[in-house]
Amino acid sequence: MRMSVEQPLWRALAGYRVLTMLYAVGFFATAYDGFDRPWVAVAYYCVLFVWTVATLPKVANAASCTKRFLAADLTIALTGILLTPFADAHERIQSGGPTLPSIWTAGSVLAFAIKGGWRWAAAASTAVAVANLIERGSPARDTVHNVVLVWVASIAIGYVVEVARASERTLARALEIEAATRERERLARDIHDSVLQVLAMVQRRGAVLGGEAAALGRMAGEQEVALRTLVSGGLVPVSRVSEDAAEGAVVRAVEEPDDSTGPVDLRALLAPFASARVNLADPGAAVPLPPAAARELAAAVGAALDNVREHVGEDARAWILVEDEPDEVIVTVRDDGPGIPEGRLAQAEGEGRLGVALSIRGRLRDLGGSAELISVPGQGTEVELKVPKESKSSRGKADRR
Repeated sequence: MRMSVEQPLWRALAGYRVLTMLYAVGFFATAYDGFDRPWVAVAYYCVLFVWTVATLPKVANAASCTKRFLAADLTIALTGILLTPFADAHERIQSGGPTLPSIWTAGSVLAFAIKGGWRWAAAASTAVAVANLIERGSPARDTVHNVVLVWVASIAIGYVVEVARASERTLARALEIEAATRERERLARDIHDSVLQVLAMVQRRGAVLGGEAAALGRMAGEQEVALRTLVSGGLVPVSRVSEDAAEGAVVRAVEEPDDSTGPVDLRALLAPFASARVNLADPGAAVPLPPAAARELAAAVGAALDNVREHVGEDARAWILVEDEPDEVIVTVRDDGPGIPEGRLAQAEGEGRLGVALSIRGRLRDLGGSAELISVPGQGTEVELKVPKESKSSRGKADRR
């Protein structure tokens, strides 16, 4: 059950309007003999009484309190202020006597504050201030004091209402996230106790039986990784082995971001590389990069994994680590292969095989980043890719400005 933090304010406003209306009528009754034209005041108070009682449902909540009602309510308050010189004696007005609506006017301004915030409150209180100055004829000290008091109080309440509404939205969002997290944890427990265990068993049995069963086992392993990632709250990777093993049996769960101008989450482009033999570790939060930079970095990671499969073998294991630093994004690709012999990369470039030079280092160089290969014979190869969060084009535009 959601409770509006501003609802008590509406109830208080409704009570305030009734009490101040009765106060204005009672004050007039005690000073009836001092009015030059009491029938003007009586007619106004009849209208005020009927309006206050009839519009109580309008100040029950924000939805009922429409702009049209607020305009009409403020008009009645301003009319009462401007009618005061026609009803009351001039001496009483000059001596600081109250206007016909008296403090009921503040309720009209507060309705603006609760409905629209401090800006609406400032506009309404300014209109009331102008009407009071016209009614008095000169900016007397008591008039200015009352005007400033209403102006400051209404703006303060309007600001508090805006803060309360923002807090209410934040709380509601937090409760939704908490409920979704609990439901995901419940589903994760159920899936772990059933589906994931079955897929893991199929993978193990397939590897033992070999043949077509081995291919089925690899597909089960890929789906286990995808499902495990999904229930843990991450992105769903695409089954790369399944694409090779059974054409047409793949359902892509992650689509590449469109060519939008805003940043994209790098994890969405790296998630398809995760599999039973490729482990992906990310920060657990979005890793934003410009679309072009994110695609080029993902392509460089793909080229590094292609080298692992080509030179180490299909059964090689690899690890992808994503680090989101303040000024750059670092992606490290490591494998458990035999490593690259010293001088082999230079020899490959001399033979015209430019996979590392162009597909990896070339891409990172164009992005203003770097690619470093570390390989120790017998201990595998590590490729460290660094990309600045601000692209070259963005820096160039900033420098020109």
